Amino acid sequence: MLLDEPTQIILREVIADENEHYKALSGLIRARPPLPTMDGTQAKVALAALLAARKKRNPEAAGWLNDAIYAAHDGLGSIFGIVSGVAGATFGKSHYVLIAGLAGMVGSALSTGIGAYLTSKSEKELYVAGLFRERRAVDYDESESREVLALTLQVRGLPEDVAGRLAHLLAENKEGFVKALTRIGANLSEENLSNPWVAALTGFAATAIGAFVPIIPFFFMSGVPAITFAAAISLTAHFAVGATRSLMTVRPWWRSGLELTTFGAAEGIITFSIGMALGQLLGTP
Repeated sequence: MLLDEPTQIILREVIADENEHYKALSGLIRARPPLPTMDGTQAKVALAALLAARKKRNPEAAGWLNDAIYAAHDGLGSIFGIVSGVAGATFGKSHYVLIAGLAGMVGSALSTGIGAYLTSKSEKELYVAGLFRERRAVDYDESESREVLALTLQVRGLPEDVAGRLAHLLAENKEGFVKALTRIGANLSEENLSNPWVAALTGFAATAIGAFVPIIPFFFMSGVPAITFAAAISLTAHFAVGATRSLMTVRPWWRSGLELTTFGAAEGIITFSIGMALGQLLGTP
């Protein structure tokens, strides 16, 4: 029987030793060689290579693709609503739908593009302003800035002694210190800023493409066939956009696609019904 106290003590010691061996072997297996001494430029190159390797193992969509998908959805959803409403009011007369749809497409694309440009530019201006404020604060009282950074790091989970040492180390390089204060205090980072023109062109093009989809059938047909075909390709596009959106999330592509398709169908039914009601009330052209 292995129930006596001395035997149990020995067994516990053996299990503890095995756990220590497991931890040591795991550490050896996962250990990476120490990084060589590098300056700022070399560190950036090394970081870019390391992040590229991580993304290769775990791919993720680029930031511009995320913006493009949401812009395409906005254009598709808004113009599908316009097309459905006008088609319901006019029983699918193509020239009315095309006028409303094309005007809405251009207006929506311009609005999204300009909005993306102004948002990106505003983020850059806020970042520059944050750097200016933090640089002025460091010039006025560096010790206070170190304390602010240390306390901020401590609030975010670092032990007090580690936060203090890290703040002192960062303060050795003034420009890096200012950037750290801006990043941690105001949640602003140079790496996360986008190019305003790229954001504008992405928003404009993606919105225009998405908005053009519901209009396509009315170039070739009119009436009920055009309405039916427009609804079919628009809902298919909703599903495609939703499935593509799953690249930015961990949700199954089919679930994301069905969700967006459901919302698109509800939008089409509501706007078509409103269009029919208004057409009856105001008189169909």
